[in-house]
Amino acid sequence: MSTGGLSRARLGRMHDVMAGYVERGEVPGLVTLVSRRGEVHVDVIGMKAVGGSDPMRRDTIFRISSMTKPITAAATMILVEECKIRLDEPVDRWLPELAERKVLKRLDGPLDDTVPAKRPITVRDLLTFRMGFGQMMAPPDAYPILKAASEQQIGMGPPSPSSMPAPDEWMRRLGSLPLMHQPGEKWMYNTGSDVLGVLIARASGQTFETFLRERIFEPLGMKDTSFSVPEASLDRLATSYWTDPTSGKLTVYDEPRGGQWSRPLAFPSGAGGLVSTIDDYLAFGQMMLNQGKHGSERILSRLSVELMTTDQLTPEQKAVSGLVPGSFDSNGWGFGVAVVTRRDDIAAVPGRYGWDGGMGTSWYSDPREEMVTILMTQCAWTSPSPPDICLDFWTSAYQSIDD
Repeated sequence: MSTGGLSRARLGRMHDVMAGYVERGEVPGLVTLVSRRGEVHVDVIGMKAVGGSDPMRRDTIFRISSMTKPITAAATMILVEECKIRLDEPVDRWLPELAERKVLKRLDGPLDDTVPAKRPITVRDLLTFRMGFGQMMAPPDAYPILKAASEQQIGMGPPSPSSMPAPDEWMRRLGSLPLMHQPGEKWMYNTGSDVLGVLIARASGQTFETFLRERIFEPLGMKDTSFSVPEASLDRLATSYWTDPTSGKLTVYDEPRGGQWSRPLAFPSGAGGLVSTIDDYLAFGQMMLNQGKHGSERILSRLSVELMTTDQLTPEQKAVSGLVPGSFDSNGWGFGVAVVTRRDDIAAVPGRYGWDGGMGTSWYSDPREEMVTILMTQCAWTSPSPPDICLDFWTSAYQSIDD
Protein backbone atom coordinates (compact mmCIF):
# COMPACT_ATOMS: atom_id res chain seq x y z
CA MET A 1 0.00 0.00 0.00
CA SER A 2 1.45 3.37 -1.01
CA THR A 3 0.86 6.78 0.59
CA GLY A 4 -1.14 7.81 -2.47
CA GLY A 5 -3.32 4.72 -2.22
CA LEU A 6 -2.19 3.34 -5.57
CA SER A 7 -1.27 -0.29 -6.20
CA ARG A 8 2.21 -0.88 -7.66
CA ALA A 9 1.08 -4.10 -9.29
CA ARG A 10 -1.90 -2.36 -10.89
CA LEU A 11 0.27 0.53 -12.11
CA GLY A 12 2.39 -2.22 -13.71
CA ARG A 13 -0.76 -3.47 -15.45
CA MET A 14 -1.31 0.06 -16.75
CA HIS A 15 2.24 0.13 -18.11
CA ASP A 16 1.62 -3.12 -20.01
CA VAL A 17 -1.64 -1.83 -21.52
CA MET A 18 -0.06 1.45 -22.64
CA ALA A 19 3.09 -0.25 -23.94
CA GLY A 20 0.83 -2.36 -26.16
CA TYR A 21 -0.16 0.76 -28.11
CA VAL A 22 3.51 1.48 -28.84
CA GLU A 23 4.34 -2.15 -29.69
CA ARG A 24 1.40 -2.33 -32.15
CA GLY A 25 2.57 0.89 -33.81
CA GLU A 26 -0.60 2.81 -32.96
CA VAL A 27 1.57 5.58 -31.45
CA PRO A 28 5.38 5.93 -31.64
CA GLY A 29 5.58 6.86 -27.97
CA LEU A 30 3.72 8.32 -24.99
CA VAL A 31 4.07 9.70 -21.48
CA THR A 32 1.51 8.99 -18.74
CA LEU A 33 1.13 10.56 -15.32
CA VAL A 34 -1.00 9.51 -12.35
CA SER A 35 -0.73 11.71 -9.26
CA ARG A 36 -2.68 10.97 -6.08
CA ARG A 37 -2.28 12.75 -2.73
CA GLY A 38 1.12 14.03 -3.76
CA GLU A 39 2.46 10.68 -4.98
CA VAL A 40 3.36 11.07 -8.67
CA HIS A 41 3.88 8.16 -11.07
CA VAL A 42 5.24 9.00 -14.54
CA ASP A 43 5.75 6.36 -17.23
CA VAL A 44 7.66 7.08 -20.45
CA ILE A 45 7.35 4.59 -23.33
CA GLY A 46 8.58 4.55 -26.94
CA MET A 47 10.04 7.13 -29.30
CA LYS A 48 9.35 10.75 -30.23
CA ALA A 49 8.93 9.86 -33.91
CA VAL A 50 7.86 6.83 -35.95
CA GLY A 51 10.95 4.77 -36.79
CA GLY A 52 13.08 7.18 -34.78
CA SER A 53 15.84 6.39 -32.28
CA ASP A 54 15.24 9.41 -30.03
CA PRO A 55 13.26 8.16 -27.01
CA MET A 56 10.32 9.91 -25.41
CA ARG A 57 11.41 11.65 -22.21
CA ARG A 58 9.63 13.00 -19.18
CA ASP A 59 10.39 16.53 -20.43
CA THR A 60 9.28 15.91 -24.04
CA ILE A 61 7.20 18.83 -25.36
CA PHE A 62 3.75 18.14 -26.85
CA ARG A 63 1.24 20.25 -28.77
CA ILE A 64 -1.63 20.14 -26.28
CA SER A 65 -4.27 21.66 -28.62
CA SER A 66 -7.61 21.85 -26.75
CA MET A 67 -5.98 21.39 -23.33
CA THR A 68 -5.24 25.10 -23.93
CA LYS A 69 -8.93 25.86 -23.25
CA PRO A 70 -8.89 25.26 -19.45
CA ILE A 71 -5.83 27.54 -19.13
CA THR A 72 -7.60 30.26 -21.13
CA ALA A 73 -10.65 29.94 -18.84
CA ALA A 74 -8.45 30.22 -15.73
CA ALA A 75 -6.80 33.36 -17.17
CA THR A 76 -10.26 34.84 -17.81
CA MET A 77 -11.25 34.20 -14.18
CA ILE A 78 -8.14 36.08 -12.98
CA LEU A 79 -9.51 39.18 -14.75
CA VAL A 80 -13.01 38.53 -13.38
CA GLU A 81 -11.56 38.40 -9.85
CA GLU A 82 -9.83 41.74 -10.46
CA CYS A 83 -13.17 43.21 -11.67
CA LYS A 84 -11.55 44.12 -15.00
CA ILE A 85 -14.32 42.14 -16.71
CA ARG A 86 -17.64 40.78 -15.40
CA LEU A 87 -19.27 37.47 -16.22
CA ASP A 88 -22.60 38.88 -17.37
CA GLU A 89 -21.50 42.08 -19.03
CA PRO A 90 -21.65 42.33 -22.81
CA VAL A 91 -18.25 41.87 -24.43
CA ASP A 92 -18.93 44.85 -26.73
CA ARG A 93 -16.79 47.22 -24.62
CA TRP A 94 -13.65 45.17 -25.36
CA LEU A 95 -14.78 43.46 -28.56
CA PRO A 96 -16.78 46.02 -30.57
CA GLU A 97 -16.49 43.65 -33.55
CA LEU A 98 -19.05 41.43 -31.79
CA ALA A 99 -21.58 44.18 -31.01
CA GLU A 100 -25.06 44.10 -32.60
CA ARG A 101 -24.82 40.57 -33.91
CA LYS A 102 -26.96 39.20 -36.67
CA VAL A 103 -28.09 35.55 -36.32
CA LEU A 104 -28.90 33.13 -39.13
CA LYS A 105 -32.61 32.34 -39.43
CA ARG A 106 -31.62 28.78 -40.32
CA LEU A 107 -28.23 27.14 -40.04
CA ASP A 108 -28.34 25.99 -43.67
CA GLY A 109 -29.62 29.32 -44.95
CA PRO A 110 -27.79 32.05 -46.90
CA LEU A 111 -25.55 34.36 -44.89
CA ASP A 112 -27.77 37.39 -45.43
CA ASP A 113 -30.96 35.68 -44.19
CA THR A 114 -30.66 36.82 -40.57
CA VAL A 115 -32.48 38.25 -37.57
CA PRO A 116 -30.95 40.56 -34.93
CA ALA A 117 -29.47 38.87 -31.85
CA LYS A 118 -31.93 38.94 -28.94
CA ARG A 119 -29.14 40.03 -26.57
CA PRO A 120 -25.41 40.79 -26.58
CA ILE A 121 -22.73 38.12 -26.13
CA THR A 122 -21.39 38.02 -22.55
CA VAL A 123 -18.12 36.83 -21.00
CA ARG A 124 -20.08 33.91 -19.52
CA ASP A 125 -21.25 32.93 -23.01
CA LEU A 126 -17.62 32.70 -24.15
CA LEU A 127 -16.54 30.63 -21.11
CA THR A 128 -19.42 28.17 -21.49
CA PHE A 129 -19.27 28.02 -25.33
CA ARG A 130 -22.74 29.54 -25.66
CA MET A 131 -21.83 32.56 -27.80
CA GLY A 132 -23.79 31.14 -30.75
CA PHE A 133 -20.79 30.35 -32.97
CA GLY A 134 -18.36 27.43 -33.06
CA GLN A 135 -17.02 24.31 -34.70
CA MET A 136 -19.40 21.67 -35.98
CA MET A 137 -18.71 18.02 -36.66
CA ALA A 138 -19.56 18.39 -40.35
CA PRO A 139 -17.60 18.78 -43.60
CA PRO A 140 -16.25 22.35 -44.02
CA ASP A 141 -18.65 22.97 -46.91
CA ALA A 142 -21.74 21.39 -45.30
CA TYR A 143 -23.41 24.79 -44.70
CA PRO A 144 -22.86 28.23 -46.24
CA ILE A 145 -21.77 29.60 -42.82
CA LEU A 146 -19.19 26.82 -42.36
CA LYS A 147 -17.83 27.38 -45.84
CA ALA A 148 -17.51 31.13 -45.20
CA ALA A 149 -15.90 30.58 -41.79
CA SER A 150 -13.38 28.11 -43.25
CA GLU A 151 -12.50 30.56 -46.04
CA GLN A 152 -11.84 33.27 -43.43
CA GLN A 153 -9.23 30.99 -41.74
CA ILE A 154 -10.49 31.70 -38.22
CA GLY A 155 -9.64 28.23 -36.89
CA MET A 156 -12.58 25.99 -37.76
CA GLY A 157 -10.46 22.85 -38.27
CA PRO A 158 -7.55 21.16 -36.45
CA PRO A 159 -4.96 23.53 -34.91
CA SER A 160 -3.08 25.28 -37.70
CA PRO A 161 -1.43 28.31 -36.12
CA SER A 162 0.52 29.42 -39.19
CA SER A 163 -2.67 30.03 -41.20
CA MET A 164 -4.37 32.32 -38.65
CA PRO A 165 -4.24 36.14 -38.90
CA ALA A 166 -3.20 38.49 -36.06
CA PRO A 167 -5.81 39.00 -33.27
CA ASP A 168 -7.36 42.27 -34.50
CA GLU A 169 -7.72 40.97 -38.04
CA TRP A 170 -9.03 37.65 -36.68
CA MET A 171 -11.71 39.52 -34.71
CA ARG A 172 -12.60 41.58 -37.78
CA ARG A 173 -13.12 38.41 -39.82
CA LEU A 174 -15.23 36.76 -37.10
CA GLY A 175 -17.26 39.95 -36.76
CA SER A 176 -18.04 39.92 -40.49
CA LEU A 177 -19.96 36.64 -40.11
CA PRO A 178 -23.43 36.14 -38.63
CA LEU A 179 -23.89 33.92 -35.57
CA MET A 180 -25.12 30.36 -36.13
CA HIS A 181 -27.47 30.49 -33.13
CA GLN A 182 -28.82 33.05 -30.68
CA PRO A 183 -26.41 33.83 -27.80
CA GLY A 184 -27.07 31.48 -24.88
CA GLU A 185 -29.11 29.03 -26.92
CA LYS A 186 -26.74 26.10 -27.31
CA TRP A 187 -23.20 24.89 -26.62
CA MET A 188 -20.91 25.21 -29.65
CA TYR A 189 -17.31 24.12 -29.46
CA ASN A 190 -14.05 25.99 -29.69
CA THR A 191 -14.48 29.56 -30.99
CA GLY A 192 -15.35 31.01 -27.57
CA SER A 193 -11.86 30.19 -26.28
CA ASP A 194 -10.17 31.99 -29.18
CA VAL A 195 -12.37 35.04 -28.54
CA LEU A 196 -11.37 34.93 -24.85
CA GLY A 197 -7.69 35.11 -25.83
CA VAL A 198 -8.35 38.41 -27.64
CA LEU A 199 -10.57 39.66 -24.79
CA ILE A 200 -7.87 38.90 -22.19
CA ALA A 201 -5.27 40.82 -24.19
CA ARG A 202 -7.49 43.88 -24.62
CA ALA A 203 -8.82 43.92 -21.04
CA SER A 204 -5.37 43.41 -19.48
CA GLY A 205 -3.42 45.70 -21.80
CA GLN A 206 -0.87 42.92 -22.40
CA THR A 207 -0.50 40.36 -25.12
CA PHE A 208 -2.35 37.14 -24.31
CA GLU A 209 0.97 35.29 -24.23
CA THR A 210 2.53 37.76 -21.76
CA PHE A 211 -0.54 37.62 -19.50
CA LEU A 212 -0.44 33.82 -19.39
CA ARG A 213 3.28 33.80 -18.71
CA GLU A 214 3.17 36.36 -15.89
CA ARG A 215 -0.05 35.26 -14.20
CA ILE A 216 -0.08 31.46 -14.68
CA PHE A 217 3.05 29.91 -16.21
CA GLU A 218 5.77 31.67 -14.15
CA PRO A 219 3.98 31.33 -10.78
CA LEU A 220 3.35 27.62 -11.52
CA GLY A 221 6.87 26.99 -12.83
CA MET A 222 5.48 25.96 -16.25
CA LYS A 223 8.73 26.79 -18.03
CA ASP A 224 8.05 24.88 -21.26
CA THR A 225 4.46 26.01 -21.84
CA SER A 226 3.96 28.60 -24.59
CA PHE A 227 2.58 29.14 -28.10
CA SER A 228 5.84 28.15 -29.82
CA VAL A 229 9.01 26.22 -29.00
CA PRO A 230 12.32 28.11 -28.83
CA GLU A 231 15.16 26.88 -31.01
CA ALA A 232 17.09 25.51 -28.02
CA SER A 233 14.18 23.22 -27.06
CA LEU A 234 13.11 21.95 -30.50
CA ASP A 235 14.93 18.65 -29.96
CA ARG A 236 12.44 17.95 -27.14
CA LEU A 237 9.33 18.54 -29.31
CA ALA A 238 7.67 15.29 -30.43
CA THR A 239 6.67 14.83 -34.08
CA SER A 240 2.91 15.19 -34.56
CA TYR A 241 0.91 12.64 -36.59
CA TRP A 242 -2.55 12.05 -37.97
CA THR A 243 -3.99 8.83 -39.37
CA ASP A 244 -4.45 8.79 -43.13
CA PRO A 245 -8.07 7.61 -43.59
CA THR A 246 -7.35 5.75 -46.85
CA SER A 247 -4.16 3.90 -45.85
CA GLY A 248 -4.79 3.86 -42.08
CA LYS A 249 -1.10 4.74 -41.63
CA LEU A 250 0.35 7.41 -39.34
CA THR A 251 1.28 10.44 -41.45
CA VAL A 252 3.32 13.44 -40.28
CA TYR A 253 1.12 16.45 -39.41
CA ASP A 254 3.81 18.73 -37.97
CA GLU A 255 7.58 18.33 -37.79
CA PRO A 256 9.51 19.74 -34.83
CA ARG A 257 12.01 21.69 -36.96
CA GLY A 258 10.45 24.03 -39.47
CA GLY A 259 6.97 23.06 -38.25
CA GLN A 260 4.14 25.36 -37.23
CA TRP A 261 5.19 25.51 -33.56
CA SER A 262 8.89 26.14 -34.30
CA ARG A 263 8.50 29.92 -34.51
CA PRO A 264 6.34 32.64 -32.94
CA LEU A 265 3.13 33.19 -34.91
CA ALA A 266 0.59 35.95 -35.41
CA PHE A 267 -2.32 34.44 -33.48
CA PRO A 268 -1.94 32.96 -29.98
CA SER A 269 -4.92 30.59 -29.99
CA GLY A 270 -6.73 30.34 -26.66
CA ALA A 271 -8.59 27.34 -28.08
CA GLY A 272 -5.68 25.18 -29.18
CA GLY A 273 -2.31 26.90 -29.53
CA LEU A 274 -0.17 25.83 -26.58
CA VAL A 275 2.66 23.35 -26.21
CA SER A 276 3.54 21.88 -22.82
CA THR A 277 5.19 19.01 -20.92
CA ILE A 278 3.58 16.50 -18.60
CA ASP A 279 5.10 18.12 -15.48
CA ASP A 280 4.11 21.63 -16.58
CA TYR A 281 0.52 20.51 -17.05
CA LEU A 282 0.59 18.66 -13.73
CA ALA A 283 1.37 22.02 -12.07
CA PHE A 284 -1.79 23.48 -13.64
CA GLY A 285 -3.92 20.40 -12.90
CA GLN A 286 -2.69 20.28 -9.30
CA MET A 287 -3.33 24.02 -8.83
CA MET A 288 -6.92 23.42 -9.93
CA LEU A 289 -7.19 20.39 -7.61
CA ASN A 290 -5.80 22.54 -4.76
CA GLN A 291 -8.65 24.97 -5.45
CA GLY A 292 -6.50 27.71 -6.94
CA LYS A 293 -3.35 27.36 -4.85
CA HIS A 294 0.13 26.18 -5.79
CA GLY A 295 2.60 26.06 -2.91
CA SER A 296 2.39 29.51 -1.34
CA GLU A 297 1.07 31.08 -4.57
CA ARG A 298 -2.64 31.62 -5.05
CA ILE A 299 -3.55 31.82 -8.75
CA LEU A 300 -7.35 31.80 -8.32
CA SER A 301 -9.74 31.88 -5.38
CA ARG A 302 -11.33 28.60 -4.29
CA LEU A 303 -14.70 30.05 -5.32
CA SER A 304 -13.53 30.66 -8.90
CA VAL A 305 -12.29 27.08 -9.26
CA GLU A 306 -15.57 25.75 -7.83
CA LEU A 307 -17.49 27.87 -10.35
CA MET A 308 -15.28 26.81 -13.28
CA THR A 309 -15.68 23.13 -12.43
CA THR A 310 -19.46 23.16 -11.92
CA ASP A 311 -21.70 22.10 -14.82
CA GLN A 312 -23.18 25.29 -16.29
CA LEU A 313 -25.39 23.84 -19.04
CA THR A 314 -29.17 23.53 -18.74
CA PRO A 315 -30.97 20.29 -19.71
CA GLU A 316 -32.44 22.17 -22.71
CA GLN A 317 -28.98 23.21 -23.92
CA LYS A 318 -27.59 19.70 -23.47
CA ALA A 319 -30.47 18.22 -25.46
CA VAL A 320 -29.50 20.24 -28.57
CA SER A 321 -25.70 20.28 -28.14
CA GLY A 322 -22.60 18.10 -28.09
CA LEU A 323 -19.68 17.04 -30.25
CA VAL A 324 -21.32 13.63 -30.75
CA PRO A 325 -24.82 12.39 -29.89
CA GLY A 326 -25.00 11.70 -26.17
CA SER A 327 -21.96 13.89 -25.36
CA PHE A 328 -23.81 15.37 -22.41
CA ASP A 329 -25.58 12.23 -21.11
CA SER A 330 -23.08 11.86 -18.28
CA ASN A 331 -21.00 15.03 -18.67
CA GLY A 332 -21.58 18.73 -18.43
CA TRP A 333 -19.50 21.80 -19.23
CA GLY A 334 -18.15 24.37 -16.81
CA PHE A 335 -15.76 27.16 -17.82
CA GLY A 336 -13.31 25.62 -20.30
CA VAL A 337 -13.64 22.12 -18.83
CA ALA A 338 -15.92 19.10 -19.12
CA VAL A 339 -17.40 17.94 -15.80
CA VAL A 340 -18.50 14.36 -15.06
CA THR A 341 -22.11 14.41 -13.81
CA ARG A 342 -23.01 10.73 -13.65
CA ARG A 343 -21.16 7.59 -12.61
CA ASP A 344 -21.44 5.32 -15.65
CA ASP A 345 -17.85 4.13 -16.04
CA ILE A 346 -14.92 3.18 -13.82
CA ALA A 347 -13.24 6.56 -14.36
CA ALA A 348 -16.50 8.55 -14.40
CA VAL A 349 -16.33 9.97 -10.88
CA PRO A 350 -18.91 12.76 -10.50
CA GLY A 351 -17.11 16.08 -10.11
CA ARG A 352 -14.06 14.93 -12.08
CA TYR A 353 -13.17 17.64 -14.61
CA GLY A 354 -10.69 18.34 -17.39
CA TRP A 355 -10.40 18.18 -21.14
CA ASP A 356 -8.59 16.48 -23.98
CA GLY A 357 -6.42 17.71 -26.84
CA GLY A 358 -7.35 16.36 -30.26
CA MET A 359 -3.69 15.99 -31.21
CA GLY A 360 -3.37 13.17 -28.67
CA THR A 361 -3.44 14.49 -25.09
CA SER A 362 -5.79 14.27 -22.09
CA TRP A 363 -5.98 15.77 -18.58
CA TYR A 364 -8.45 15.30 -15.73
CA SER A 365 -8.36 16.39 -12.09
CA ASP A 366 -10.59 14.53 -9.64
CA PRO A 367 -11.38 16.21 -6.29
CA ARG A 368 -13.14 13.15 -4.86
CA GLU A 369 -10.20 10.81 -5.49
CA GLU A 370 -7.59 13.59 -4.99
CA MET A 371 -6.08 12.60 -8.30
CA VAL A 372 -4.62 14.14 -11.46
CA THR A 373 -4.26 11.98 -14.60
CA ILE A 374 -2.48 13.11 -17.78
CA LEU A 375 -1.78 11.28 -21.05
CA MET A 376 0.55 12.76 -23.65
CA THR A 377 0.90 11.33 -27.16
CA GLN A 378 1.18 13.13 -30.47
CA CYS A 379 -1.20 11.20 -32.71
CA ALA A 380 -4.37 13.06 -33.60
CA TRP A 381 -7.75 11.60 -32.75
CA THR A 382 -9.76 10.41 -35.72
CA SER A 383 -13.16 11.35 -34.25
CA PRO A 384 -14.57 13.60 -31.53
CA SER A 385 -15.06 10.56 -29.27
CA PRO A 386 -12.02 9.66 -27.12
CA PRO A 387 -9.93 6.92 -28.78
CA ASP A 388 -9.22 3.55 -27.19
CA ILE A 389 -5.80 4.65 -25.92
CA CYS A 390 -7.53 7.38 -23.87
CA LEU A 391 -10.26 5.11 -22.56
CA ASP A 392 -7.70 2.47 -21.59
CA PHE A 393 -5.50 5.06 -19.89
CA TRP A 394 -8.39 6.36 -17.78
CA THR A 395 -9.55 2.83 -16.91
CA SER A 396 -5.99 1.78 -16.01
CA ALA A 397 -5.43 4.86 -13.86
CA TYR A 398 -8.62 4.33 -11.90
CA GLN A 399 -8.29 0.56 -11.49
CA SER A 400 -4.91 1.23 -9.83
CA ILE A 401 -6.61 2.89 -6.82
CA ASP A 402 -5.99 0.65 -3.83
CA ASP A 403 -8.07 1.95 -0.90
